Amino acid sequence: MKKLIGLALFLAVLYGALLMADPSAGSARNHINLAKLIGHYGILCLAVTPVIITGGIDLSIGAVVGFCVTSLAMLLTDYHWNPHLAVATVLFMGMVIGWINGMLVTKLGLQPFVVTLCGLFIYRGLSRWIANDGIKGLGGTNAFDAYKAIFHDGDLFGIPKFFVIFLVIAAILAVILHLSIYGRYWLAIGANEKTAHYSGIRVDRYKILAYVFCSLLCAMFSVLYLTEYNSAAPSETGNFFELYAIAGAVLGGVSLRGGEGNVLGVIMGTMILWILPNFTRMWGISDKLQYTVIGAALLFGAIVDELLRQRQKVGAYFLGFVKSVKKLLTRT
Repeated sequence: MKKLIGLALFLAVLYGALLMADPSAGSARNHINLAKLIGHYGILCLAVTPVIITGGIDLSIGAVVGFCVTSLAMLLTDYHWNPHLAVATVLFMGMVIGWINGMLVTKLGLQPFVVTLCGLFIYRGLSRWIANDGIKGLGGTNAFDAYKAIFHDGDLFGIPKFFVIFLVIAAILAVILHLSIYGRYWLAIGANEKTAHYSGIRVDRYKILAYVFCSLLCAMFSVLYLTEYNSAAPSETGNFFELYAIAGAVLGGVSLRGGEGNVLGVIMGTMILWILPNFTRMWGISDKLQYTVIGAALLFGAIVDELLRQRQKVGAYFLGFVKSVKKLLTRT
C-alpha cells in the first residue's frame, strides 16, 4: 500500500510539473494521444508482470512482437489467408513461444535471462529471414479492415480504444493475480520457489503458464500494432519493446526479485513511463536524452525499492531483538 501511495504522489507531482511547463499539455488532444500510447504499450507491461512476479524475466518480447507482426502481415497479403484464421494462427504462435520458454526454464533448468535473450536473437532473425529483410505491409488490401474498425478506428465515449483494451486486460490480470488462487501461486513461487514446491504448488506448471500468458499478450499486441501502423519492418519493429515493458512493470513496483507486484501499480508505472518523454519535451530537454531520463527514473525506483527493503529488514531484526530481550527479562 505504501508503494502505491508513493507512486500516486510521484505521478501527481510529475503531471503537475508537466502542466506547469506547458499548460497546453492539459489539452484534450494531448490527453488522447497520451492515453493511446499508455494503452498500446501498457499491454506489454502487463504481459511481463506475471513472469517477473514468478522470479523470471523475458527479453524476447520485442522480437516476438516483430515476428508475430511480420507473420501476420505476410499471411494476409502474401498468402491471402482469411483474417480470422491468420489472427488465430498468430495468437497460437505466441502461446507456443511462451510454452517453449517456460519448458526450457522449468524442465531444463536454464536461466530465464539466457533463454529469452537467445529468443530475442532467434525470433528477430526468423522475422528477417521469412520476409527476406523487406518491409511487409497490408498495402491496398482491405482484408484487415474489420479488425481496424473494431480495435483502432474511432473511440469509445471519447476514450481511445487501445486504452480501453489496456484497462480490460488489466482488470482480467487483476482478478487472476489478486482474487484467484493462481495469482497467489505466482506470488508464492516468486517469494520462495522451494517453499512453494514443498507446499504442494505445481511450480513448473504455473511458471510455464506465466510465460504463455506473456507471449500470448505479445501476439495480441501484434494484432493491434498492425491495425495502427499497417506494416512491419522485420529489422526494426519491436526494438526496445522488452525494455519498455520491464521498465513500466518495475516502475510500478513489481520486484525483479519476484514475489511482489500489483496491477494498479503497473498501470501507474506505465503512465509514468510515457509521461516522462512528454515531460522532457515540455521542459526543453533534448529528445536525445529521452532514454537517459527513463533510465534514471528506473534506477531511482530500484534504489528506493532496495532502501525500503533494507529498512524493513532492519525493522524486523530490531523487533526480534526486542522480543528476545523481553523473554529474557520475563524469565529472570
